[in-house]
Amino acid sequence: MCYAKSSELNCEGVGKLLSNEAPAEQPQRARNDDTLFYTARLISLVNLGTIGFVSSSFPTEMISAKRNLLVVLPGGSSPPSSLVRSASRVVDSLGSSHQGGRGGWKFGNLERRGEAFFLTRRHFAIGVFERKKPHMNIGTIGHVDHGKTTLTAAITKVCANQNRGTFKSYEEIDKTPEEQKRGITINATHVEYETEKRHYSHIDCPGHLDYVKNMITGTSQMDGSILVVSAYDGLMPQTKEHVLLSRQIGIEKMIVYLNKIDMCEDKELVDLVELEIRELLSFYKYDGDNIPFIKGSALKALNEDQSEYGVPSIMKLLDACDNYIDEPKRKMDLPFLMSIDDVLQISGKGTVATGRVEQGTLKLNDPVEIMGIKEKPIKTVVTGIEMFRKTLDAAQAGDQIGVMLKNVKKNDLSRGMVVTKVPNLKTYKTFKSDVYVLKNEEGGRKNPFSSYYRPQAYIRTADVNCAVILNEDTQVANPGDNIKCTIELMYPLALASGLRFSLREGGRTVASGIITKVI
Repeated sequence: MCYAKSSELNCEGVGKLLSNEAPAEQPQRARNDDTLFYTARLISLVNLGTIGFVSSSFPTEMISAKRNLLVVLPGGSSPPSSLVRSASRVVDSLGSSHQGGRGGWKFGNLERRGEAFFLTRRHFAIGVFERKKPHMNIGTIGHVDHGKTTLTAAITKVCANQNRGTFKSYEEIDKTPEEQKRGITINATHVEYETEKRHYSHIDCPGHLDYVKNMITGTSQMDGSILVVSAYDGLMPQTKEHVLLSRQIGIEKMIVYLNKIDMCEDKELVDLVELEIRELLSFYKYDGDNIPFIKGSALKALNEDQSEYGVPSIMKLLDACDNYIDEPKRKMDLPFLMSIDDVLQISGKGTVATGRVEQGTLKLNDPVEIMGIKEKPIKTVVTGIEMFRKTLDAAQAGDQIGVMLKNVKKNDLSRGMVVTKVPNLKTYKTFKSDVYVLKNEEGGRKNPFSSYYRPQAYIRTADVNCAVILNEDTQVANPGDNIKCTIELMYPLALASGLRFSLREGGRTVASGIITKVI
């Protein structure tokens, strides 16, 4: 990959840049304040030193054509965040000025090709996904500020250096303005990478108490998890809650990454933290004695430090993921069902629902129904399938996908609905269940509750207010009790016997259960 001065660039030269083909003669590098805007042909150079100034007129027809817009940023290990923000502001202002102030260009994808970075308008897919290795869903969980996002970025850096993925910086993973301002993860974020044995979809879950709802959505999509614990800080409240939620949701295998090990001079303190974590894992019915523990520094690995706690610790972690976390048995023979975790509006394309395929397979042009939350199902047709911005001819159980839906508006969909091909599937507001009420030392309530207790129910990706009605032979439910009860939801959901759920109140999980009968 190379750069060229504006006077030396033409359509052919830009095409070579985009296809990673170097021109016959190496052109000179552009200045760091030059940014190239390109659609089907060269449009203009913008000097980021004078934000908003465009050196040549920006063709209105290119905006109205709704083509993909690429911004070539200066290369290096990572582009300056100020440069990314500046480029976004310039392009957004251009889109607004040429579309009656509506704001046409929305940016959120930053990818690296060679030495250049491309800030691209969000569109549906830019390549084809090739299914060469088993696909697994994995993710980072743990307390806020223990290094989950830094570890995620470090994993992508190590894999990218082996040509097994694309590097995603910390800023790209925590990409919303509030996340960057507060320095915490709010939404569960997905990245992808490969190892020698597998293709991974990696979910970086929020650790802050205020965003446990998004964390539950993230863990509900995982086949295995990486528990990140700061060796310097030790066990913290959200460490315990995330382990509990992982167990309730049904994550069977977990690996521990003991982070910030370089900040601990006392080896005995590190050993004590490890012992406490193993005891916690055993308490929640994990194999605490044999779970792999990887000691390292995510920040060192991100900075490509080759010492024991840097890059080698990431290699050990990936090896543990390959060998310790089992490939789940996918429900391939059942009709397709996917619970929606997010809804996107792709300009000029349509509405996309994202989520993890729970069961079955899906192909282009398949008729589907969208059910839950609303009283009547929505019938539509699948016009596109993508995974990590690469098109799929067919999706299968375990895939984390985006599904483009015909003639469906964004406002018609919400998290917690399901996209399905299950025949005669119904929605329900009421079901019978077996419920375990958590003890206070497990993070649950101190006091018992009686009938018509009103917590929130978390089922798949949905969270909905509910009422818990105890059986006639049960006066109150005490912490530590196993009870049978009926639960009434405020909104109807697509439910089935055997489905697991959690009950939460006041920022904590108070009970977990399993549906025994829908009513």
